Parts: sequence; C-alpha cells; structure tokens
Amino acid sequence: MTSTPRPLAVVTGASSGIGRATTELLCKSGYAVHVVARRADRLAELEDQLGVTGHAMDVADSAAVDALASALDAPAVLVNCAGGARGGDPVVDADPSAWEWMWQTNVLGTLLFDRAFVPKMKQAGRGTVVTVTSVAAFEPLPNSSGYSTSKHAQSALTQTLRSEMLGSPIRIIEVCPGIVRTEFFHQRYPDSPERADAMYDGLAPLEPMDVARAIDFAISQPPHVTLDRIVIRPTDQAGHGRTHRRTGNAHPEGPPQ
Repeated sequence: MTSTPRPLAVVTGASSGIGRATTELLCKSGYAVHVVARRADRLAELEDQLGVTGHAMDVADSAAVDALASALDAPAVLVNCAGGARGGDPVVDADPSAWEWMWQTNVLGTLLFDRAFVPKMKQAGRGTVVTVTSVAAFEPLPNSSGYSTSKHAQSALTQTLRSEMLGSPIRIIEVCPGIVRTEFFHQRYPDSPERADAMYDGLAPLEPMDVARAIDFAISQPPHVTLDRIVIRPTDQAGHGRTHRRTGNAHPEGPPQ
C-alpha cells in the first residue's frame, strides 16, 4: 500500500529561536520540513535531531531562493522567520550599512520567498504563508529606526499580499512578537553581551516555543479561517516598549523583538 506523502513546509531563519521552535512543532505535526538559514552547522544539527532537510543560504540571495523553489513542490506552509536587527543608534547617527543589512534580510528576504513560493501554492490550490514581523511593525521605537522601518515595510508587504490573495485559497498570516528570549539582542549588540542580557532583567519574556505555538495554532485552523495578525507579548510588556520589571529600569533602552 502506498503511503500518503507528508505535507511540505519551508521555514526560514530556522537555525535558532522562533524559527527552530516552529520547525520542531511542524515536524511533530507530520510535515516534511525544509529549513533555511545561513549557519550550516546549525542546520546540520537540525537534520540530525529532527530529520529535516537543510539549505544553507542567505534569504536575500535571489538566485539561491529561486533555485530552492525550483527544486521543491508547492509547500503547504511557508514560514518567513529570518530577520534581525543591528545597532541601536538614533536616526541622526544611523549606520547606512546596518540599515541595508536589515532591509535586505527583513524585507527583501521575505519578498523573495513570497515571490518564489506563493505562485506555486496558488497553482496547487492551497497553502498558508506565515510571516514573523514584530510589535516594531506598528510601534516606532526610539534608537531603532532601521529595525522599526524594516519591520513596518515587512508588515506592509505581508498585508499587501493578503489583499492580493483575496479570492484565492492562500492564507496570509502575520505574527508580531514582543520581547522573546532568543539570540536577537546578542546578535544586535555583539560587542556588548551585558547590554543584550539586560533586556530581560526583571521580567518574564516570551520563549520561542510560546510564539511557535501561536503559529502552529494559526496554521491548524480550518481553511476558511485566517488569523490575519497575531500580536503576542509577555504579560510584563505593554505598548511602545514599556515593560514592568521587578528590578532595574522600567523602560530600558532598546526595542522589543
């Protein structure tokens, strides 16, 4: 008897944090998962631990994204989770090279994967696209102009695609996390681990699996149900970067993820 093939899922930014946690849940749900990240060693670990297929590449590499899409069937699920931030300067001191990296990764990377895979989904007659943005996608944050503007643009891209897919069976979902305990701040402030660690002082942040469960819940809804935008924050975090901290500064410098 021929077994039914497992549905295909593609997850970017899968080497750590929310992307990795989402990959774990998709595997448990029976998906055949292809994971994308820059760090080949992390992908190899995922392959060994979860049985996924890894693709070491930059999400902003158009040729690599197109080649990957050409090699795969239409995925049932695409999760755009690759992204990040660099620096924490005010607008007048902004580093253009940091802006270029954030816009390339957060915005162009999402565009390239949407452009490569959504037409295949549409032709197959089903599919769900989940894009992980941030609360910074709708809350401009001081000393975070490059990240905030790139996440605003990523959100606008996602909501535009949602409108353009109206009338098709393709679901477009945006997930906007607040502060999550990941490598985000350490990658943002590589020369100041103390500054990165201080972002969690005195509060209980989200864990990657908290966000992954929200993504898994959204994907598992009936085809006629779309959770358009999911905002998920720690209970200790309110809007505009305001946090309740049991110790230390109640309004630390730096953005939520």
